[in-house]
Amino acid sequence: MSRFSQPDPELGHRLSRRGMLGVAAGATAAALLGAAAPANAATGTTAAAGNATPVTASGAKGRGRPVLPPGRLGIQLYSLRDKVSTLGFGPVFAELERYGYDEVEFAGYTQGSAGPITLAQLKRLARNHGLNPIGSHVGYYSDDPNAYTFAQNLTKVLDDAQALGLKHIGTASGPFRYGSTVDAWKRAAEDFNTYGAAARARGMKFYQHNHSEEFSFATDNPKVRLYDVLLKETDPDLVHLEMDIYWAYVGQFRFSKRPDGTPAPFEPLNYVLRQPDRYPLFHVKDGESDPSNPYGYTMTDVGDGDIDYQRFISAVTRLRGHRLAHHWQAEHDNPAESFTFARRSSAHLHSLREKC
Repeated sequence: MSRFSQPDPELGHRLSRRGMLGVAAGATAAALLGAAAPANAATGTTAAAGNATPVTASGAKGRGRPVLPPGRLGIQLYSLRDKVSTLGFGPVFAELERYGYDEVEFAGYTQGSAGPITLAQLKRLARNHGLNPIGSHVGYYSDDPNAYTFAQNLTKVLDDAQALGLKHIGTASGPFRYGSTVDAWKRAAEDFNTYGAAARARGMKFYQHNHSEEFSFATDNPKVRLYDVLLKETDPDLVHLEMDIYWAYVGQFRFSKRPDGTPAPFEPLNYVLRQPDRYPLFHVKDGESDPSNPYGYTMTDVGDGDIDYQRFISAVTRLRGHRLAHHWQAEHDNPAESFTFARRSSAHLHSLREKC
């Protein structure tokens, strides 16, 4: 049963990930790989609200050092699930290589209608295109004892991650398995510590990817933010976080007041700056500010929205010893055209420069 009393697009998004890449076909391969993209397809904009200066893949906004560290731009393959399903991983990886990506994060290891592939083949295919498989999303738990989740099949999940050479293995499921109370999240934290210990024994890091609900308040103590319970009750050496920056700012919009209306502001970036070692991975997802939207933003391609990625990425990578300590995965839950999204997002992020 859902913990939400009304239909929630976030919940629908999380549940849709359980199907991973088993989605229906879109356009034909010839159309997808054709060269008939709009002339401005590789054009992005600055992320700062009210300062939408166009940039291109070959251009550079400013003359400072690139904001994006070398070798650290990835993409969450959930954003390209339609292409993987129709074309297979090979053509998708070839496009990502062209767009300047360094890494990929998986959302399933099958190709849908594009045909079967082994983990060894998948690993080799990524490497052949200069892409480092950096992580993967797997479900947290299920009522099905045979489900491919951490709770039901931890050994199999870790075996597959190890076969792919992943350094990180995580879940995009929220820690709501036992409810929304403080004790419920303490129980979920115990689960995560268990998975983290098992992953660490294999040389990997376990991580949890947030949506906005993680920043809501405990139902039995509305003064307590649930995300703070997760941070406090998980072992920082065992449990890591992948901040989805878009959903964190949605959380800021939705949960900057407690249920009684008293202010409870927070800044997502400050969570990272206080504990940067806990955030090896990020989802770089953009949104156009829309206060009329109950989520505060409308999701866009990276560079078309109002999240200031020049500021955010710079603040993290300027920390001593952290220039190359984090991985930045572009993502859009439902892009209008997924190759266009991937190309434009890469162009925008590569164009950002440090302020002199």
